[in-house]
Amino acid sequence: MTTRKTATYTGIPGWIYAVAAAGALLVVLPLAAMVARVNWANFIPLITSESSLTALGLSLRTSAASTVLCIVLGVPLALVLARGSFPGQRVLRSLVLLPLVLPPVVGGIALLYTFGRQGLLGRTLEVAGLQIAFSTTAVVLAQTFVALPFLVVSLEGALRIAGSRYESVAATLGAGPSTVLRRITLPLVLPGLASGAVLSFARSLGEFGATLTFAGSLQGVTRTLPLEIYLQRETDADAAVALSLVLVAVAIAVVALAYRGPRAGRPVRAESTTPASATGGAVQ
Repeated sequence: MTTRKTATYTGIPGWIYAVAAAGALLVVLPLAAMVARVNWANFIPLITSESSLTALGLSLRTSAASTVLCIVLGVPLALVLARGSFPGQRVLRSLVLLPLVLPPVVGGIALLYTFGRQGLLGRTLEVAGLQIAFSTTAVVLAQTFVALPFLVVSLEGALRIAGSRYESVAATLGAGPSTVLRRITLPLVLPGLASGAVLSFARSLGEFGATLTFAGSLQGVTRTLPLEIYLQRETDADAAVALSLVLVAVAIAVVALAYRGPRAGRPVRAESTTPASATGGAVQ
């Protein structure tokens, strides 16, 4: 017997592929041009210089710290926006997502006039002996400012897709709000939370404008890898290209990790998230 393969209908016209290829080339060609420009003979010495390693280490540390801060602040924000209902909710969502479209340098100026010495909170902090602007803390705040919307968007979407059916059943069985959140809600949306956290890390790693404006460029203190690349571009183009390739490689790995999840079209299985498990068994 001969087996016939049934072609899967995609619904995509042929010309769409041509336009998609043009879009892909717009992204791939500049990256290929950069790779072709790399001085491979001196690549290792260029990326292992003291200033390069210091900037890379600082970027990784501050990006990790800002990602943790995004999770701490973003999870409650996403929950309130996805499940809450209150006056001004749309306005709050618009303000939280504003850094997605706001030029980073504008965000840096806003942070400077909030936490700087003459800023809204800066004077009070100065009296308390705390100086945030032009410090490593300023780098973390700048990165958090621009990266927080990525986590909120990912998690809010996951919360809306998951719905509240399981949580409602768990509540009727006697589980309190905190128990439902810990045992039902967060396990159900864990893939969305993980993707949002990884994207936040990637955005923090590549942050430039807000960091430069609010934190400056002090070697070992606030000079992250993007700032190091910018400075090297003025003095050593080969070093700038080599460091750019490192940043691109890290970003590709991070983004690939963010989209490594359940295959499209397959439901996410929530382990141990049934209402009975949330309440320790059915209420007798």
